[in-house]
Amino acid sequence: MKSNARKASLAGPGVTGIARVGRPASDVLPRLRRGDIAVLDHVDLDRDTASALLEAGVRAVVNAAPMISGRYANLGPEVLAEAGVLVVDQVGQDGLDRIRDNLPVRVDGGRVLAVLPDGRTELLATGRVVDLERVHSEMDQAHSGRVVELDALTRTTGDFLRREHDLLLRGRGLPEPTTRIAGRAVVVVGTADHAELQAIAPFVREQAPVVIAVGAAADDLFGLSWAADIVVVAAGGTSDLPSADALRVAGDVVLVVSQGSGLDEQARIEAVAGPPHLVDTSASAEDVGLLLADHQAARLVIGVGLHSHLEELLDGDQPVRESSVATRLKLGDRLVDAHAVKALYTGRAGPALVVPVLLAGLVALLAAIAVTPVGQDWAHDVVDYLQGLT
Repeated sequence: MKSNARKASLAGPGVTGIARVGRPASDVLPRLRRGDIAVLDHVDLDRDTASALLEAGVRAVVNAAPMISGRYANLGPEVLAEAGVLVVDQVGQDGLDRIRDNLPVRVDGGRVLAVLPDGRTELLATGRVVDLERVHSEMDQAHSGRVVELDALTRTTGDFLRREHDLLLRGRGLPEPTTRIAGRAVVVVGTADHAELQAIAPFVREQAPVVIAVGAAADDLFGLSWAADIVVVAAGGTSDLPSADALRVAGDVVLVVSQGSGLDEQARIEAVAGPPHLVDTSASAEDVGLLLADHQAARLVIGVGLHSHLEELLDGDQPVRESSVATRLKLGDRLVDAHAVKALYTGRAGPALVVPVLLAGLVALLAAIAVTPVGQDWAHDVVDYLQGLT
């Protein structure tokens, strides 16, 4: 490639940051820092990945592949565009190869430029800017792809039901946790933002439900001074493994494995929290948490940050999609979304409400007694007593 360098200020147009390059996106997420520029190769960016990028504080996202291929209406690009993150896609494999990891870069329009030590910039790749207007236009075209995705979802759900019917119907393979669940409310926490957790906090604080955290959500709860009673971790997602502190305080740790996987995760868990319960299944970690609560006869199951809408299921990873529909059918009306709890749960009456009511009742009682002959005699006795003190 012929060098295309020009003199430029570090404070020039566009967005400047350190490039963090990863194939796939899961490789770059653990290394992101606030202000970085994420460079990845991810066709049809999904909502969960976009939310993780936002939480990491990226200033821009550069994608070698199309953000929206047209196969279906994926939600990730809209999440980024609405948050004001600069998004550039279709820089191609050549462009991705030229953007080195940890390199200072500037994204200006659809161009990705290296920021050289002497202040010059060198063009590395070009793509197209994916703004909110473009997202809405391409999403409209992609909606027709939902028919195909719905057909695929129906087929994979049927395959999962045939393959995992013992798990779904009898709970076979699920562990017996030391944490008592029967008859109690259970809160299952997946990928939830701070606002969602704060919304459910009064219920958790006042009702003391069993808290099941999925993967790294245990650390999010730990930061809110909650201790997850049960942590469910999926093999193969080492970046989702909670910290040693979060694992250590959990009453039970469940490791979801499939066909002999999970040896690395098992060793890391055993080193800090003892041997985990192993569940050999193709179901996702969040669905194992839901099925565990159901099998142990939970009174109510509240989902926080779980895949609960059709768009999210169509947009999600294959393991999540194929088990989520079947799991939600199994739990039925015992599964409630956290947003419903926030809308309906008013909490217990605190002292600030109870004390004024008691005082008002006491005043009303004294007033009623004062108009009776007995009350008047008591009043005269009190007046005589007080006069005797002076």
